[in-house]
Amino acid sequence: MSTPRRPLAITVIAVINAVGLVITIAFWLLVLLKHLVPTPGSLASPLERANAATTYGFLLGDFVWSVPLLFLAAVGLWRMRLYGWTAAQMANALWVYSMTVIWLRDAYTTPSPGGVLFLPFALAAIWATVILWKQRALFQGIQAAESLTPAGRT
Repeated sequence: MSTPRRPLAITVIAVINAVGLVITIAFWLLVLLKHLVPTPGSLASPLERANAATTYGFLLGDFVWSVPLLFLAAVGLWRMRLYGWTAAQMANALWVYSMTVIWLRDAYTTPSPGGVLFLPFALAAIWATVILWKQRALFQGIQAAESLTPAGRT
């Protein structure tokens, strides 16, 4: 079974996911290796501890959820696979959700580097969600055709 030609918009979304993956990993490694955020236990103020703990919570959540989803989205969309479409939609939801939390926090404090750096990805996620939804038949058709192909035959 041949894979359908990848539309330009899907190519763009795959590349955005790949770039988001690299920037997410680089950002958090920089935070960790340069000790840009003190560990929560090293801070005296409960508010400072809570803010640092929230930052480390995002770090953990990004490495557990965002990094694998962005990888699967980039590779899967590039290959026009249903798992790529699914991972991309899940990553889009994470972008919008996490950035909503960060923007609300930043609205009451000061803009954070992550809030500024990842803003374009959250905006792209809103656009990509709509585009992927409109293109879902391409991915469903692949899945349906692959499930009908007997094992070991192409």
